[in-house]
Amino acid sequence: MTADRRRRLIEQMLSLKAVAVLRAEEAETAVAAAQAILAGGIRAIEVTMTVPDAYGVIRALADQTSAILGAGTVLTGEQVDLCVEAGARFIVSPACCPQVIERAKARGTVVIPGAMTPTEILTGWNLGADMIKIFPAARLGSAFLSDVRGPLPNIPLVPTGGITDENAVEYLEAGAAMLCFGSWLFDRGAMAERDYDRLTQRARCIRDLLCDYAEAQHG
Repeated sequence: MTADRRRRLIEQMLSLKAVAVLRAEEAETAVAAAQAILAGGIRAIEVTMTVPDAYGVIRALADQTSAILGAGTVLTGEQVDLCVEAGARFIVSPACCPQVIERAKARGTVVIPGAMTPTEILTGWNLGADMIKIFPAARLGSAFLSDVRGPLPNIPLVPTGGITDENAVEYLEAGAAMLCFGSWLFDRGAMAERDYDRLTQRARCIRDLLCDYAEAQHG
């Protein structure tokens, strides 16, 4: 990915405001669930490495859809390589792993490491991260995000973990650059029952909520 394409991808992701974080028990279910979310209007999908045959899932979605695909729970440089080769355009880690950041930067890929403290946030940023994932967001709360942005206003923060339709705006108002929706969006009950329409409805709910928020901000 060229520097210009990478910069445009970052701008696009920040404008969309939402990433769907996919976890599933089976690869086939993962692909179907991702397609349901895309049908609901969320365009960025993060496939976690905990999904069976995660590389195959990324590859299948890259072939079958126009989604902005990323890989999550990435812990090593080798995983970065395999994810990028499968079609991932952004890399997410639950922690600040220097090897992951360095390899993603070398591959010209957007990288979003995880952090929980101001020290971890600044460390990840100084290592070259494009955004910093705040995890677990629900345990820290939106007030934490707002407080951290006081001394670190220029670092794009992406809360992850426990984000739902009920608290999404709260995190945006606290200064979130983007939001990651996981278990609320990929409802385990719906996935177990193959009720993909429910996933599409939830995706539409988030899409509409974010559109309304954007309109209110520019109104």
